[in-house]
Amino acid sequence: MSQSLHEVKIDPRNADILISINGTLYPRDKAMVSVFDSGFILGDGVWEGLRLVEGGVPFLYAHVERLYEGAKAIFMDVGISPDELVKRLFACIDANKMQDGVHIRLMVTRGVKATPYQDPRVTISPATIVIIPEYKTPSPEKFERGMTLHTVNVRRGAPDVQDQKLNSHSKLNCITACVQAMNAGADEALMLDPLGFVATCNSTHFFIVRRGEVWTSSGQYCIPGITRGNMIRLCKDNGIPVFEKQFSLYDVYGADEAFVTGTFAGLIPVREIDGRPVRHPLSTEAWKGAGPISKKLSSLYKSLCIREKTRSL
Repeated sequence: MSQSLHEVKIDPRNADILISINGTLYPRDKAMVSVFDSGFILGDGVWEGLRLVEGGVPFLYAHVERLYEGAKAIFMDVGISPDELVKRLFACIDANKMQDGVHIRLMVTRGVKATPYQDPRVTISPATIVIIPEYKTPSPEKFERGMTLHTVNVRRGAPDVQDQKLNSHSKLNCITACVQAMNAGADEALMLDPLGFVATCNSTHFFIVRRGEVWTSSGQYCIPGITRGNMIRLCKDNGIPVFEKQFSLYDVYGADEAFVTGTFAGLIPVREIDGRPVRHPLSTEAWKGAGPISKKLSSLYKSLCIREKTRSL
């Protein structure tokens, strides 16, 4: 049976969390935004996923910078400074008395509209800023089990249609890809770029290992992933050859290892792609768990998260 990467046991503590909406804290069952909000009507906004590790957020500056860069790209005024946003983030975390094992969704939309219409000029309020922290950690079983991927026909589009580097609320193409993969019995969708080269997955970034080399896409058709960037950095710092390049499904099917990365789960190995087990093409053995490079990078990344967590800019 396929499983979502975010499929976790419900933590009863989440029933009582406080959610920040425009700087005011609300109990979970009272946390609401207007039906006229740009995010609800149009998916008009940007967002970040963050983790709280031992009281700090790993790579906080990179996440905040990406959020404001995305807002600038769509001519959206966040309305408060990065420092103020960080203060609001930690005010919400502290109010919930959270320290570790927390996933945070930070969302900014263009604000409330006078009428349901796409034109930004009918927006009548400042940006809506929502911060949702939840006790949620990836299951160790997912690392042991590995993920299955299915290549879908939904492409990561060219930037003149919708720039895939935008971490926007408008995720319908990724949702459609996810549904196709789910219907095929896979955990996640593998998506191609307009030329048919491998781009990314519907909610994670994709890597393969071939003959000791780590490959990932050119990055032109996916968001500038922070975990992805740190995996590339760890490879370079630890003498592992790494390449951002165009490659096809032929290269994927012949890979010795494969894994996906994301803020929530870090690194999760892939055991099967389009019905083909991930293993060296000359091997007849079944998948035996994460390969040596995947294991090494996973361990290095966990240590990096602890070293580079912060509470401020």
